[in-house]
Amino acid sequence: MELLGLDRIEAAAALLAPVIRRTPVVASRMLSERSETEVWLKCENLQRTGSFKPRGAYNRIANLPAGDRANGVVAASAGNHAQGVAWAATSLGIESTVFMPVGASLPKLAATKAYGARVQQVGETVDDALDAALDFADRTGATLIHPFDHPDIVAGQATVGLEILDQLPDVGTVLVPTGGGGLLAGVAVALHHLAPQVRVIGVQAAEAAAWPDSLAAGKPVRAARMSTMADGIAVGLPGAVPFAHVAEHVTTVLTVDEDALSRALLLCLERAKLIVEPAGAAAVAALMSYPPEELGLRGPVCAILSGGNIDPLLLTRLIGHGLSAAGRYLAVRVTIVDRPGGLSSLLGVVGKTGASVVDVAHSRTGTWLALNEVEVSLTLETRGPNHRNDVLDALTESGYVVRVED
Repeated sequence: MELLGLDRIEAAAALLAPVIRRTPVVASRMLSERSETEVWLKCENLQRTGSFKPRGAYNRIANLPAGDRANGVVAASAGNHAQGVAWAATSLGIESTVFMPVGASLPKLAATKAYGARVQQVGETVDDALDAALDFADRTGATLIHPFDHPDIVAGQATVGLEILDQLPDVGTVLVPTGGGGLLAGVAVALHHLAPQVRVIGVQAAEAAAWPDSLAAGKPVRAARMSTMADGIAVGLPGAVPFAHVAEHVTTVLTVDEDALSRALLLCLERAKLIVEPAGAAAVAALMSYPPEELGLRGPVCAILSGGNIDPLLLTRLIGHGLSAAGRYLAVRVTIVDRPGGLSSLLGVVGKTGASVVDVAHSRTGTWLALNEVEVSLTLETRGPNHRNDVLDALTESGYVVRVED
């Protein structure tokens, strides 16, 4: 497969310049201290439609021949690609149809419609939606806009790399959230042409990681499992076009677990004041999970925040998950004697540790409880892992039977 040349990437940049936001890079003091080098965040979560996806979608659709434009475009997606295609097509005066799974989140569904697409919900998965989109393309002549497996898509995403080089001319390492591979391939090929000394690292969710096995096998290999909160990078099989570029220009693709993703999301929200989705926080999760020497960082470092489209209800749950993973949130069940003063004594022990009580609930109906026992569910705020352990030790030393909730 012929790899993209710099001329094609620069043509995409010229095409996109009037319509795509030049997203900012912001410094992260906490990540800089942890990584022992300067760390910057490339905020594609602030891009139009809330992710990097419009770059590739607009470049792909704008390059369609006039005859193909007349038949419209079609896409299948559960979120960011759907919105990118809808916005790009409407901006170019082209009709778009997007197939989304029945279970797609309501905010993403509403946003895709608001950007001008005709939305049809079908099936339970994106694969079901893709089958429907392919059938629609066969019947109507509409052009299928793939989320990552096309040279124009990769060229559009490569403009993120051009911007990073312009904003951080001495950048040494770029970390890229990775699903199908369009963004990773684009950034890698752009840097290869203009700054080959820059180290590019892909980051996948461990529960949906097709790239490590694919690179080892020398061809795209389907992921063994797909169970991650990071739905934006939950792609079972890398694309052929991205694979050719990544295999040539990227030597390292790392994985991060679910706790790391939620902690990274929380850090972006709390310290950088940036809302990101779990997939968008993958690069930050890698910086928080791996020692700098293991990452082989060359500073300055740029971590791409690839998207910020997250359902508010999911965000609420992930904040709780992130607090727990960071040791700042503790939920326990404690068995106490059911008599006056029992609860007060328990809370007195907690109070002496300096933990803050968020919620208290009684239960007398457990089959494991004796007649004179009651189970108390406590939700506590703690100051970190060490303080969390201090609270548990204090309860145990006071004679309480404690069960920690996940």
